[in-house]
Amino acid sequence: MSMKKRYLFFDIDGTLLAGGYAGFIPESTKLALRKLREAGHFTAIATGRAQWMALKYMRELGFENMVSDGGYGVTLQNRLQGIEPLCREDVIALIRECQRKGFAWGLQVDNSDTRLVPDERFFEATGDGYLKNKIVPGLDPEQFENIYKAYVACFEGEETQLETLKNVPWCRYMPEYFFVEPMDKAKGIRRVMDYYGADYRDVIVFGDGDNDISMFTGEWTGVAMGNASPRLKELADMITTDVEHDGIYNACLRLGLFEPDA
Repeated sequence: MSMKKRYLFFDIDGTLLAGGYAGFIPESTKLALRKLREAGHFTAIATGRAQWMALKYMRELGFENMVSDGGYGVTLQNRLQGIEPLCREDVIALIRECQRKGFAWGLQVDNSDTRLVPDERFFEATGDGYLKNKIVPGLDPEQFENIYKAYVACFEGEETQLETLKNVPWCRYMPEYFFVEPMDKAKGIRRVMDYYGADYRDVIVFGDGDNDISMFTGEWTGVAMGNASPRLKELADMITTDVEHDGIYNACLRLGLFEPDA
């Protein structure tokens, strides 16, 4: 008997990937993904990472589809459909305030591993190697039509000095700086579903962190990993086991998405 086709979207860090940022993919997760595809389900990554950065996991795990850049990028059948930039005027206003108040900053203006900075101050303040830093003397955000991410160096709490920060999406992963980046994974998921003319109710999302809250909208089924944040668990339709304890495999079994091994 054939199963109803479902559309599954997986966060990377803490959901597909165990053991931290440079962690590992559990064998049970790889098995679950194989069985999902054999059963005819649609599988995709849904990540805040830039598209270029997530390609490694797409290829390693056999995905052909991805929502990237916090919901602003969509890749279908291994072809990037496009990445929507941030609101240019709001980012420029933030950078101008950073310049006035002495905060070091950087910009990402393409789908690459390079951050543009006006001088050495950002690296000196953060020591960050997450991206390459390319110094562009006299760097002016006004010269770019599209800005995909921005970065501002400051410790937690200091960002309250930036009045224009309220107009942009932002989050903090590092103690020395914060990211200005999209956080609306549901937006990308809707784009994918609309492309295929599929019912939103057939979506199942898997996540673990507060940056996955945008996926847990009530429009579809939300599965929180056992290691998920308390806020995400409150929004979830199902809580599975930790990523390291077969969380994805166990959830798929409970949802009846494939048959258990004999």
